[in-house]
Amino acid sequence: MKKLFIVIIFLVFIGNGAYAAHLKGGWIQYEYLGPGSIPNSNKYKIIVRQYLLCTSNTNGQVDNAIYLGIFDGITNVLDTSVSIPLSSGGTDFLNKTTFDPCISNQPSICYRIDRYEATIELQANTAGYILAVQRCCRIPGIINVTSSGSVGISYINKIPGSISGIDYSKNSSPSFAQKDTAVICYGTPFTFDFSATDVDLTDSISYTFCDGLTGGSSSPTGAQPNPAANPPYASIPYANGLSGSSPLGNGATINAATGIISGIAPSVIGDYVVAVCAYEYRGGVLIGITKKEIHITVANCQLSGASLNPTYLNCNDLTFNFSNLSTASNIISYLWTFGEPASGTNNISTQATPTHIYKDTGTYITKLKVVATGGCIDSATTQVGVFPGFVANFKIDGSCLINPYQFTDLTVSKYGIVNNWTWDFGETSVVTDTSTTKNPKYLYPTLGSKTATLTVKDTKGCQSVVTQTVVVFDKPTIVLPFRDTLICSIDTLQLFANSSGSFSWLPTATLINPNTANPFAFPKDTTTYYVTVNNNGCINTDSITVNVLDFITVNAGLDTSICQTDTIRLRPISYALSYVWKASTGVAVDSVKNPLIKPLVNTYYYITANLGKCQAKDTVAVVVNPYPISNAGTDAAICFGNRVQLNGNIVGNSFSWSPTTSLINITTLTPTAGPTKTTNYILTTSNITGCLKPVSDTIIVTVVPIITVFAGRDTTVVVNQPLQLNATSTSDSSITSFVWLPTTGLNNSNIYNPIATLNSSVDSIRYKVRATTTQGCFGEDDILVRVYKTEPDIFVPSGFTPNGDGRNDILKAIPVGIVKLDYFNVYNRFGQLLYSSPEIGKGWDGNFSGSAQPSGTYVYVTQGTDYLGKIVFRKGTAVLIR
Repeated sequence: MKKLFIVIIFLVFIGNGAYAAHLKGGWIQYEYLGPGSIPNSNKYKIIVRQYLLCTSNTNGQVDNAIYLGIFDGITNVLDTSVSIPLSSGGTDFLNKTTFDPCISNQPSICYRIDRYEATIELQANTAGYILAVQRCCRIPGIINVTSSGSVGISYINKIPGSISGIDYSKNSSPSFAQKDTAVICYGTPFTFDFSATDVDLTDSISYTFCDGLTGGSSSPTGAQPNPAANPPYASIPYANGLSGSSPLGNGATINAATGIISGIAPSVIGDYVVAVCAYEYRGGVLIGITKKEIHITVANCQLSGASLNPTYLNCNDLTFNFSNLSTASNIISYLWTFGEPASGTNNISTQATPTHIYKDTGTYITKLKVVATGGCIDSATTQVGVFPGFVANFKIDGSCLINPYQFTDLTVSKYGIVNNWTWDFGETSVVTDTSTTKNPKYLYPTLGSKTATLTVKDTKGCQSVVTQTVVVFDKPTIVLPFRDTLICSIDTLQLFANSSGSFSWLPTATLINPNTANPFAFPKDTTTYYVTVNNNGCINTDSITVNVLDFITVNAGLDTSICQTDTIRLRPISYALSYVWKASTGVAVDSVKNPLIKPLVNTYYYITANLGKCQAKDTVAVVVNPYPISNAGTDAAICFGNRVQLNGNIVGNSFSWSPTTSLINITTLTPTAGPTKTTNYILTTSNITGCLKPVSDTIIVTVVPIITVFAGRDTTVVVNQPLQLNATSTSDSSITSFVWLPTTGLNNSNIYNPIATLNSSVDSIRYKVRATTTQGCFGEDDILVRVYKTEPDIFVPSGFTPNGDGRNDILKAIPVGIVKLDYFNVYNRFGQLLYSSPEIGKGWDGNFSGSAQPSGTYVYVTQGTDYLGKIVFRKGTAVLIR
């Protein structure tokens, strides 16, 4: 006999079950209505709410019916499946239409919620029943779900049976509030109400994040399974480091008592799956879990209001740097009140990020009020704790692996009481190396270097983390300042050892206080002393060898010589432990075995070598010889192609010049140099006795390159036509003068650009220009000027022979007195333009488009402007002769 009885007869709608990525969540609610129509049964109203995109349509996105699977609460075996139609008028649109003026770039928030409702009767049992609906698929692009467009959803709830012999089946599940249009802006504080109410007033509810569940598939036949698959159901594939217990990241949490989600929203905009489980307790017994799962949108908006952390605490000093957690750009004014009236005008600031120095310790209430564009006025308060003087520290005492190490807290809190300790002793081989006592002991199981960490807090909320390195040895560490030393047989030496524990030295015959860390030794022969340290059973031994001499000697070394201004290191031979040097000149010498000296004159150095009370002396002489002198002379400059005599001076036995390829008489101090480029000549001088180090000097012979001068192209003028001359040189930067000859007709012969005006007495003239550099080097060029005794005109030859012999190959205009040629055009007898150019000196070579033109008569037309500004036009013919 079936356990399910449908009280209301439904017209069953068969949904098309089409795959469409449109789901945004949902949940199942049940309500106990009373006894069923048959014995030992209960009547329930089942309500399934399915959240969709507001743009969802009836073409495969809105379900006309959903399929409710009812399963045994323990075995998960299917009892029956029920088709529940969409309720008449059962569609609600939750659409956010009003916004706080402090929200900029207001987002669009809308859910379509379809409600499916039925009344069912279930036979009472001890296992209870699991209610499940499955559907695929969710909207694509969900931030915390991998490939969300092909991931389905399972809505579940459970009707309790008997628990510990008590029947809880006559129960109604909590009902979540429809407050799903809260605005969440990325990276800003938010709250979201996931609270629920319970008609059973004696029940209590506790809230927690839980996993979103998969359901259905993206195949056409699996989008709306009938019946639903048997529980349990798998978690959705979370992405980007997020999870069911942390769906919005570490910045957002849920209040277990109120169901309010709050914190800092993720910085990535988009949709997130958030599932909340409401745990229903009755008399301390968990009787049911109602789960709601929806997609929350983190929008691309900003809060222009005031936002502060709940508390601020400074345990170092009295200074606080405040800032609004809202980074909106449209905030136009700030008003901070720091809660310290005693600070006078400093208690208020209108800066965006003020700094306030409190006059005293204590707890203060700081308030921020902001005004933003669009009518936003908002404020926030926070509690500020000022308790400087919290300094965390600890010390470690220990000996070796077999004994525990003692950890002692040295933390100081000036205004609070240190009351919380968390130790991590840094032993990576185990997970139990922790303690919460003030001064714990820990026995390390392994050798090596460990990092011990103390996290410590006080009653004012101050907290700090400090670390120290612990090196765990298998025996105590003995630190000796030396392991081998030397004394004279008449001396007494104090030995030193540093460690923790008791000390004993052997042999004791030549020791004073052998059971101390620092005994005195007076051996007559070389002796090795052994020290043993015992620290609570941890034992280690080390040794010091004391070498004994009856006397000492010192050899200061052979007499030597150096070059004046050089240094030399003295190297005596001796077993002494200390040395004293003196110089015959009185110059101070370092009291080390091998001092570095720099004598300027011949000097004797006296050494006294000491080994305790034993002493020895010796002397060494250092002869100082002057360096040879080399003077190559002063630098010189020559023109390209010229020579210069070098004049060297030396004090020494021999000399040499280099390079020699451009020198004459290289064996003398006065060779002749004729380089083709700037050259460094090096004169090196040496001695054959005394200071044997060679000394060099350099002379630079700078070669001025060839001076290239261009006077201009040969030209023609008419009588009294001003001609602008313009000399140029490749060495413009070093040219100091220009001279033109002859000076006939020149307005100034000593500049680079004189003007020449020639009268009728001159037929032609050749001007020569000389440019001279600062070194006296020069270059020359000339220009030929022909003088026409006519009016300004444009002459054109009557014929030309373009045969490539270099004579009369080009037909060109010959302007006289013309300063600008407008054009020179050549046409054939058909009027076709064959050549055109405005350049003086250019002409037609008898070709057109790469083809030689035939012999014959051709027409030219030319026009120019003379030096007086008049237009000169000429037209004529010329004969091409081949």
